[in-house]
Amino acid sequence: MAGLFAEAVVVLHFTVMAFLLVGGFLAWRWRWVIYPHLALGAWAVLSIITPTVCPLTVWENHFRVMAGMPPLETGFIDHYIDGVWYPESASTLVQLVLGAVVLTSWVGFYAGGRAARRLSHG
Repeated sequence: MAGLFAEAVVVLHFTVMAFLLVGGFLAWRWRWVIYPHLALGAWAVLSIITPTVCPLTVWENHFRVMAGMPPLETGFIDHYIDGVWYPESASTLVQLVLGAVVLTSWVGFYAGGRAARRLSHG
């Protein structure tokens, strides 16, 4: 059962990563989504610039050990994404591109809110 929980945490972690990438765009439609997305964005920046360990990685390792599996030697991104989806040498470029996508979503969110306010006061 612990192995199943470990896999569920991996799925949750990928879901969180997907939300980190597209959550700002979802907020264009559902404005309240921006708040959890901003919090997650702050966590992502913190985890990049400091040696912060993600709680989801801690949970995955806990369940992996309970299932008799070895814990991850590196973090989630290093284990499942870097060097798997793109070469490790491109990680800085990928971070910059993904950061630009997220910033674009935030700019669009802000611009959409300004346009809506102008229309409502117009």
